[in-house]
Amino acid sequence: MTSLRDSAPTNSAGKDARGPASASGRSSFGTGETVLDVRDLRVVFETRRGRARAVDGVTFALRAGETLGLVGESGCGKTVTALSLLRSVPDPGRIDGGSITFDGLDLMRISEGQMARLRGSRLALIPQDPLTALNPVMTAGAHLTEVLGVHLGLTGAAAITRATDLMDRVGIPEPRKRLDSYPHQLSGGMRQRVMIALAIACNPHVLIADEPTTALDATVQAQILELLDELKRETGMALLLITHNLGIVAGHCDRVAVMYCGRVVETAPVGEIFAHPHHRYTAGLLACVPRLDRQEKGVFFTIPGTPPELTALPPGCAFASRCEAATDQCRLDRPDLQGTGGTGAHFMACWHPAGVGEATAARAASTRARG
Repeated sequence: MTSLRDSAPTNSAGKDARGPASASGRSSFGTGETVLDVRDLRVVFETRRGRARAVDGVTFALRAGETLGLVGESGCGKTVTALSLLRSVPDPGRIDGGSITFDGLDLMRISEGQMARLRGSRLALIPQDPLTALNPVMTAGAHLTEVLGVHLGLTGAAAITRATDLMDRVGIPEPRKRLDSYPHQLSGGMRQRVMIALAIACNPHVLIADEPTTALDATVQAQILELLDELKRETGMALLLITHNLGIVAGHCDRVAVMYCGRVVETAPVGEIFAHPHHRYTAGLLACVPRLDRQEKGVFFTIPGTPPELTALPPGCAFASRCEAATDQCRLDRPDLQGTGGTGAHFMACWHPAGVGEATAARAASTRARG
């Protein structure tokens, strides 16, 4: 009988592509080593209105031990990008091009069976809504023991013990008792913790957290983010954190990539992008963040207009229709992601980048305009 390890996918060096963690539970990658390399990723959805380019040439790298924040408005392609990394784009969507490399393994070229063995073991996802992600007729324990059985071959008492340890690890009180609870019997925070337990069960090298704190109260949000940071430090895993919350990005990310209409329009170390946003969309997002020390008359800044339809993207910059600095060049020619100089780690796609302090200036101008 062929075991999971016997049939596991291998990389170009011929080793198990799942890259089992060491006995300590740490990733086999060295800190700073590239774990995931995404190049020119494109995803399309065939709709009645035409072809929607949900992800349009996304490129980024994720290193061991770091957190990359992926931010942008709803509908900009963040979740579709995450699902693409697991080759789980739902119909009628499909990956239309590009490459996804994990530990030297081209994920676009392996079989579905090989990919299934990577999902949940070395590439794991915490989805947006744990209530819909969990099977309502399975207990928390059944979810965990199924994952442990499929990927690690654990059954019986060994699986129950490991599942209990995982529930305890993510801070669920009375973990052994909670194994028998169904999703509807758990609070939102507990369901999210169960999803985290499922995601970390096999010590993944890459954890994708898609809005992991949505709809949770502030205390539970802080606890879950603290837990993710702790797991990253302990295991050396890489974390792709998808969020709308720029406060979370500032406090928990090493680098940030800003998405708009399926493209990465700016990427930089988190401190650099908060201090010196270059793309005018990034400057607008930062201006939207309420600041107690700068807010006047209770008026909040908003970016005017709405994003264009993905089935009818303009030939130039997709943000041009909402940008007061746009020119004919912006409307006709799409800018490429290019380095801004300086540290060499800051890239943006903008013909007329924002100046230093422009996010603050945008907020002040909006406040004055609204009286």
